[in-house]
Order: sequence, then C-alpha cells, then structure tokens
Amino acid sequence: MANRRSFIRQTAALLGGLALHPSLKAAMPELPFDPDASGEDFWLQIRQTFGASPNIINLNNGGVSPSPKATLDALDYYNRMCNEAPSYYMWRTLDEGREPLRTNLALLAGADKEEIAINRNATEALNSVIFGLNLKAGDEVVLSKYDYPNMINAWKQRELREGIKLVWVDLKLPSENADSLRDAYVSLFTPRTKVVHLTHIINWCGQILPVRAIADRAHEQNIDVLVDAAHSFALLDFKMPDLGADYAGTSLHKWLCGPFGSGMLYIKKDKIPNVWPLLSTDKPQSDNIRKFESLGTRSFPIEMAIGYSLDFHNYIGTQRKQERLHYLKNYWMDQVADLPGIQFFTSRKSAFGCAIGTFCFEGVKPYDIANFLFREYKIHAVSIEWEEVKGVRVTPNVYTSLQDLDKLVRAIKAFSAQR
Repeated sequence: MANRRSFIRQTAALLGGLALHPSLKAAMPELPFDPDASGEDFWLQIRQTFGASPNIINLNNGGVSPSPKATLDALDYYNRMCNEAPSYYMWRTLDEGREPLRTNLALLAGADKEEIAINRNATEALNSVIFGLNLKAGDEVVLSKYDYPNMINAWKQRELREGIKLVWVDLKLPSENADSLRDAYVSLFTPRTKVVHLTHIINWCGQILPVRAIADRAHEQNIDVLVDAAHSFALLDFKMPDLGADYAGTSLHKWLCGPFGSGMLYIKKDKIPNVWPLLSTDKPQSDNIRKFESLGTRSFPIEMAIGYSLDFHNYIGTQRKQERLHYLKNYWMDQVADLPGIQFFTSRKSAFGCAIGTFCFEGVKPYDIANFLFREYKIHAVSIEWEEVKGVRVTPNVYTSLQDLDKLVRAIKAFSAQR
C-alpha cells in the first residue's frame, strides 16, 4: 500500500508532463506530417485512439468532442481511486495535480501560469469575467447577436440589474472581408464603451473574426477585450497573447478533447485584481488567479484526465490539427458546392473558416436535412436556426475518416436529388 500511495502521488504531481500514456504511445507511431489524403495513414492511427461508433458517423464535434481512450482510461482510474477514500485521495493526493496541469495548459496557451484558471467550461470562465467586471449604469458593452447564448444572457442580466447598455453589432455572415468585420465593431465604440465581447470562432457557422485587429483598436480607446475562445483554443494555431485579449475563456472538452465538463480561464496578470470571482473566496480582490477556482468539491478525476488529452493534443500539434480540419471541411464542401440551390454559411478560406461548415438548400428547413442525414445514413449533424444562419452544421474531428465524409457527400447529393 505504501508503494501504491507513492505511485499515486507521483502520478498526480507529474500529470501533464508530456509523457504519453503507454497505450496512446503504442497506438501512435511516428509518421510524416501531411494534412491531405496522402498522409491518411497517420490519421487512421489517430482514429484508433478513439472509441468512435461504427454505427453512427458523429459530425457534431463542434458541440462537444469525444476524448481519446487514454483520457477515458485515466478518468475511470482516478474516479475509482477517489471512491476508495474520497476525502483522502481527492484533497490530499489529487489536489496536488492542479499546479503541473496549470503549468502545461499555460505552455499551450503561451501565457504565464499565474494567468490560467481551471474551470468547468467556457460558460463558467466567461461568466466569471462578465459578472466580475466593475461596470456601472450607462457603461456600454459592444457584442454581437451571434455570440453564444449563455454569454448573451449573462450580459442581458447585467443590463437588467445594473443598467449597463448593450450595443449590438450587425454582422453579415459569412464574410471574407477582415476590414469589414473589424469596422463593424470599431464603428460602435464611443467614450462610454468599456468592454467589447468577441467570439473568436462563431459556433453557428464557423466564421473566424479578426480578433487581434479589433482588440488593437479597442485598446487605443482604453476598452477591455473579452474573447470567447470556446471553438478556437486547441484548434487554431495561436497563443492567447496573440489575440490581444485581456480576458478569454474556453472549453477543454471541445478541440482539446478533454473530459466533459472541463474548461479554462485566461486573464492578463494586471487585470486579475479588478475582476470579482463568480463564487465567493476569502480574498476576492487579490491578484491570485486561483480565486476563480473556488468551487468547493469538484471532480478531481476530470481535472486529472485533462492532462492526458493535453498530451494527445501536443502529439498531434496545433498546426497539424488546424490544417487537417480545414482540409476536411473543404473536402466535403468542395464536392457539393455545385448542387442546385445549396448555400454555405461558412468560408472555405483558411483565414475565415476552419473545421465547422454550415450549409442549407434554398427553401428547405434545416431540421429536415439533418433528419434525412440521420434517418437514411446515420450521420449525426445539427440543424441551426439562429438569426440569419439557418442550415445544418457539419463538424468533423481528427478521428473523422475520408470515408465518413464520402458518405456525407453521397447523402447530401441524395437529398438534393430527391428535392
């Protein structure tokens, strides 16, 4: 038992140290990088590290992505271990694992570890900032109706309770004009603007916003920049400082393929004292990023298992993942682009779209298309009806094969033919 306890402590302390889980390492030999079909052997190896269903083609990874088998094994292991003596193993053993995990997440984010908090999802991370900023009646926040509903509702709640003013950007999507996207936000800045809320990749259609260009103009006017990076972190090849964000939040159960219910908050060091934590703590005005982790009893197995997904991501590499998923998006879109009446809400240019692709047919309800895909071909995608985006969102991931997308293409063509 002494040796076992020592092993558990060492495992927790070294978690996220970039030593691959043995089963993952064995399943992933070194292969040359090539994001297109000529390097398909590499991606077939990646597919084997997931428990992808042989019966359903999951193309809604934009909602939440599955975890690799190594992460699932770790989650099960730590959960069973915690249940042997919960308070002992959770608080005296696994709690030590949060700091090395923080360090390694900071490395991926290109940030100081003292700027990274581990939360449960992007909603919690971003709500910590939205409700934590010192704003008063009449202060203005610039945002878009294409932002995620949980964030919109948080801002609306502050509007109702405190009288801040929400100023809405009118976006025309999809767009391949970075200057137009930038100016849509910047044109609404006034001396009363205190915050601009930016969604790096818009979840409804995959539109990538020129966040840095908007952030630079905002900072010229002393406006804080809050970035929703739920769909961009661990997908697009960037570091948090590259965005020019003062605050950012993301979900680690999306493109990092972390356990469900894992997220991350980033706040620039000098901004931390001015943000009140969402949940109570003894020093709410401190500059310690850990004040945003005051959750009480949490799922330590989930936190520990994040490290295995981080190892998996680092093995693939962000650039390789971004290029592969952009390739997969265009792979299916290019083959159906000439169908009569088809419409895309997503750009095929890498600067404006990646992974997510949303399409529809003129005069057809999105639900009818999504229902056809699943009923006839067992392809799981999601129908979207939000503002002016009305279509079916298709989101592959690194385990998605070209054969899966070939079947999607056949399905879309079959739907087109029977219209």
